[in-house]
Parts: sequence; structure tokens; C-alpha cells
Amino acid sequence: MKTSTQIHLEHSDIQQEAQRIAKRLVNHWKHKFQIEQTNEYQQIIHMPEASVSLQALQSGLHVTIETQTEDYAKLERVVLDHLNRMAHQEFQVEWQRQDG
Repeated sequence: MKTSTQIHLEHSDIQQEAQRIAKRLVNHWKHKFQIEQTNEYQQIIHMPEASVSLQALQSGLHVTIETQTEDYAKLERVVLDHLNRMAHQEFQVEWQRQDG
């Protein structure tokens, strides 16, 4: 079964900051995973067992993980840890899961 989990990160000056955070994460992972640039504000990172969508919006950075693995909690931790490192701050978030 496919599971989708998402968060929305908010920050002052968020649109510019959201693009910067997404770009840093994409640059960090581009040597390891396939990256798809869907438009100016959205990238998808294709991992072996998941896809991570990063969308820079005026209101923040929207992050969606889609996976069929049962260990989505680990993916959430890995993605959030990397986002925190790229932003040089600790985001406190609650992932919202949807089974589909």
C-alpha cells in the first residue's frame, strides 16, 4: 500500500528561504539520487523506496514523501534531519499521513 506523508515548514521570508532550503537539499542529494525539476518551484527527489517532493510556496516549503515501505517513520526522520541541516535551524513538525 502506498503511503503519503507531508509537512509544511513556515519561516519568516519563507518563499526565498523555502527555495534556498530546497535547493541546498537537492544539491546535497543529487549525487546519490535522481532529481526531477518539475517547475521553478518544485523538485522531486527519487530515492530507491520513496519520492520526496519539495515545493516552495509563498507560505512555506511543502514537503511530501510517497513510499510503499512500512518504514515511513524512518524516512520522515531522515528528510526532516536533512531539512534542519540545510536550513541551519530545527523545525518542529508533525507529519500528516495518508494511506492510499
